Amino acid sequence: NVYEWCLDWYGDYPTSAVDPTGPDTGSGRVIRGGSWYYGANGCRSAARGYEYPGNNKSNYGIRVALVPVK
Repeated sequence: NVYEWCLDWYGDYPTSAVDPTGPDTGSGRVIRGGSWYYGANGCRSAARGYEYPGNNKSNYGIRVALVPVK
């Protein structure tokens, strides 16, 4: 289990948003989901942290997703 790098820049979310996205720019990208290196309390999609894009660690990864074509 590894943290998932996300496209969103890290920042405050609007309080009334249903499916919020981060700010348009920033210095850190959102990471979600926890990893084998940290405790179980962060291993959920709602757990959100950040890391700088140039950093790479063995407990960070990506999730490949297919968007259906309509």
